[in-house]
Amino acid sequence: MNVIHHLLIAILLLYAAPAYSQAISAVSAVQLNERLNAGTDTIYVVNYWATWCIPCVKELPALEKIQEQYKDKPVKVLLVSFDFKEQYPEQLEKWVQQKQLKSEVVWMNESVPDEFIPRLNNDWSGSLPATTILYKRKTYRYFTEASVTYKELDGIIRPLLK
Repeated sequence: MNVIHHLLIAILLLYAAPAYSQAISAVSAVQLNERLNAGTDTIYVVNYWATWCIPCVKELPALEKIQEQYKDKPVKVLLVSFDFKEQYPEQLEKWVQQKQLKSEVVWMNESVPDEFIPRLNNDWSGSLPATTILYKRKTYRYFTEASVTYKELDGIIRPLLK
């Protein structure tokens, strides 16, 4: 076989390979809290965001970098989408696939913010983006209603792992 033939086969295999995608689960505030409170050994970086929120989308690469950097450590990035019900699941899953997000994405299946926001965080006004870092082993909790950077997240996570 010649080089061109090998190249054509490689291209065909590349396009025939299934694209990465994830099924996005719908969660309630109660279910999310149960999950976050279940274990003590994991540092959870929980980001509340939406595809229509420009600052949210801009910070996703920092969150993805954290997930990749700490993939072999007890660190879990969880992206909680507040996209509209009409966008779930098809449009949201397609968007996540196009952006090639590797962090787990869940969709918040709640419709009355005055009821569910206090269940997630009493300090949260409901604005997006917002990020919480939880680590039960050291009873550490961080919260911000602003965009986060990789440097900021890494500066919090790295000392918690020591």
